[in-house]
Amino acid sequence: MTFSRRKLLKIASSAALAGGLLESQARASRAPVNLYDQALVIDALCFGRDWDESVFAALRQANYSGIVESLPRQDLQTAIDALLEWQLRIQQHPDQLLPALEAKDFELARESGRTAVLMNFQDSTMLEGEVQNIDALHSLGMRGFQLTYNARNLVGDGCLERTNAGLSDFGVAVVERMNQVGVLIDLSHCGDQTTLDGIRFSSKPVAMTHTMCHALRPHPRAKTDQQIRACADKGGVVGIIALGYFIGPDPGGDTTMEHYLAHIEHAVNLAGIDQVGLSTDFPPQGISPWATKENWYEPRLGYFKPSYEVRWPPWIPELDSPDRFRTLVGMLEKRRWRSSDIEKLLGRNWLRLFQDVIG
Repeated sequence: MTFSRRKLLKIASSAALAGGLLESQARASRAPVNLYDQALVIDALCFGRDWDESVFAALRQANYSGIVESLPRQDLQTAIDALLEWQLRIQQHPDQLLPALEAKDFELARESGRTAVLMNFQDSTMLEGEVQNIDALHSLGMRGFQLTYNARNLVGDGCLERTNAGLSDFGVAVVERMNQVGVLIDLSHCGDQTTLDGIRFSSKPVAMTHTMCHALRPHPRAKTDQQIRACADKGGVVGIIALGYFIGPDPGGDTTMEHYLAHIEHAVNLAGIDQVGLSTDFPPQGISPWATKENWYEPRLGYFKPSYEVRWPPWIPELDSPDRFRTLVGMLEKRRWRSSDIEKLLGRNWLRLFQDVIG
């Protein structure tokens, strides 16, 4: 069989085109996967409102492998009821949720496309003055709680208390039992001395799950450079909160992603990349989809002291959607953060802390 010169050129051209297409496909197959979609992402304080499909959709969009929940804690019975309610919720949605009883549950959640939930209380009032209640609540799934909220309790002083007395003897006993049982110590709302005492008396690493840097935003809820370094030196993790009025400039200024990133980088410079994580302190959908001045802002004026400086609106627009941390990753990549460091910030640091504390 013979071919004309024109036909030979056509065959060669087709072969070259096919070869180029195959090479292009090969390059595509070698292209790096999306960092965020493959990452283990943990929000160290995130809570649903009604736990309907909108919450589950937001968790999936956010790619959350885990969250630290905030449960009612007025008294022991309230806390028990909340933990039992969560057991039922997880049983009803096994394709969406699983309880974070061990650190490995966060990895299991990532692999199975679910969200692991670490049961946490933002105060210790539910102990009702009895150390042994830590064991009872742990048996029902609790894996963390704050030593204090804003006010003084039997454990110690909160961040809005007039005094700065630190941990009580009962508080020291609580810390020791939390260490023994495997319950995460959270110092987010603690007063200055209570924060330092919590770090000092704990034999295990501790957390400040949702806070900010006092050096950038002086506020009762912020942590000083000394406290951040002390937490890091103990092997703990500092979570940078995404609430705009906590991290933004003086009233009247616009709070942006740059302010959030400034707090992250300040904490990293102080504590090291292995000791900083992320948190929101609001539902996965954000605040603006449901909050109004009447149901969010005005009530807080009544139960927070003026020093809390509650502002409206409280959110940063770029962080007020499930894509918040995806947007953050884009900014970090532009600043030439290493992929491994971004993954630590997104969740690997929290995972290591949970391994050290809850096992």
